[in-house]
Amino acid sequence: MSKSDELSRSPVADPAEQNAWFPSPYSLSQYIPPRTDFDGADYPAPHRGGKKILMVATDERYVLMKNGTMFSSGNHPVETMLPMMHLDAAGFEIEVTTLSGNPVKFEMWAMPSQDEAVKAFYARYLPKFKQPKKLADVLAGALDDYVGVLVPGGHGALNGLPFAPDLKQALNWAIDNDRYVITLCHGPAGLLALAVDEDPADYPYKGYSICVFPDALDEGANVDIGYIPGHLRWLLAESLEKLGIKVLNTGITGQVHRDRKLLTGDSPLASNALGRLAAEALLADHG
Repeated sequence: MSKSDELSRSPVADPAEQNAWFPSPYSLSQYIPPRTDFDGADYPAPHRGGKKILMVATDERYVLMKNGTMFSSGNHPVETMLPMMHLDAAGFEIEVTTLSGNPVKFEMWAMPSQDEAVKAFYARYLPKFKQPKKLADVLAGALDDYVGVLVPGGHGALNGLPFAPDLKQALNWAIDNDRYVITLCHGPAGLLALAVDEDPADYPYKGYSICVFPDALDEGANVDIGYIPGHLRWLLAESLEKLGIKVLNTGITGQVHRDRKLLTGDSPLASNALGRLAAEALLADHG
């Protein structure tokens, strides 16, 4: 028996909230490597024109499950930091926002403990994570300098983002103005905001293909190994498919995909590749 097999598969209590749970030690041993695959972000001719990326992160931590437990979640640090690291290195300023203007919530248990590049970038942006701008305030101003919207992953994205009028406005602006939308893993939950109070037949991403975290893992392995403390109340990929989106992946292999100006990835494994894809696409348009 390997050392990891000896670890508990029972979720660990989060003492900050009633009936809230962190992932099990075993699941973290399987899902959270000490280092990412980040291999540098070298862009010899970075953008120098002052263009920005509008990042919309979750400000909510606890995801209520079917069984009444809560998953202590937030934004996945790798799915947030690696795309940011590429975009930043490519010369694009990143405006950090949340729906409320309250701090960005992170799954700190998923921080790669031995990845100094990721930890250093997190420390650099920590003031913006602690005091982000309120999304509505940014949307009320001029948006001419923004060239893309980034919605990071993490189960926390399932909370307010799918139902948020402000995110709906931001995404409609991106679509109407031919801007990029970049998202991965559970971040595509934010794409559901476009359907709020709308006829599903008019969904703007109908017919698009994406990568997203597969429902089969949230329904199966993630529960079985104690990564999440129960089943989700609704399924992300299924909800997107009902709107006419085609989900390309069935597992998590690090797959990324570009469909017009929509750039997506399947999981934390796709974070580095998606960051590079986004940076290169933006530099091609705004080099």
